[in-house]
Amino acid sequence: MAERELAAAAWRGYGQEQFPERAWSVDGNVLRAVAAAPGVDLITRERFTDFVLSFDWRLPRGGSTAVAYRVAEGAAPATHTGPALQLLDDTHHRDGADPLTSCGALYALMAPWHDLRDSANAYHSARLVVQGTRLEHWLDEVQVLGCDLASAEVRSRIERSRFRDYPQFARLPEGHIVLQHRSTEAWFRGLRIAAG
Repeated sequence: MAERELAAAAWRGYGQEQFPERAWSVDGNVLRAVAAAPGVDLITRERFTDFVLSFDWRLPRGGSTAVAYRVAEGAAPATHTGPALQLLDDTHHRDGADPLTSCGALYALMAPWHDLRDSANAYHSARLVVQGTRLEHWLDEVQVLGCDLASAEVRSRIERSRFRDYPQFARLPEGHIVLQHRSTEAWFRGLRIAAG
């Protein structure tokens, strides 16, 4: 799998044809969610099956974002189809108190193996590995989560979660990647993907 950059031209607004310039700014290889702007998620123009996505991310104090993957774009939010890598300032955001929604989690389903406290106001690296139904979350070169989305354990967790009413959730073999805008600033730098 050859790695390539996911520059600003690779993204558009969720449910839109163009890049949402009011909601996100571009500075070189940095995409920044603008806190005061309407919360428009970024979605890749392409769909992906298996991939490795690498990037640096930064949040302000109390900041929150996530990267959802294998998303089917439609009238519903990205999280109705795509599982997500949670990125959060655990120390100063209320979701940091719950391991299932803390930084590095498979959002609202599985807690990370290691926590990342004091993440605000500094860049951290992340890597998201999706191969078939297997996935891995890496933060600062440490694997913080790994699972099989088709396993009985994960399917049972989904059935007990807020995602139980969405039949496509975490079941699609391909889809878009989405950078979530949660009305706080969030920086994504050097986004690169190796897709097969």
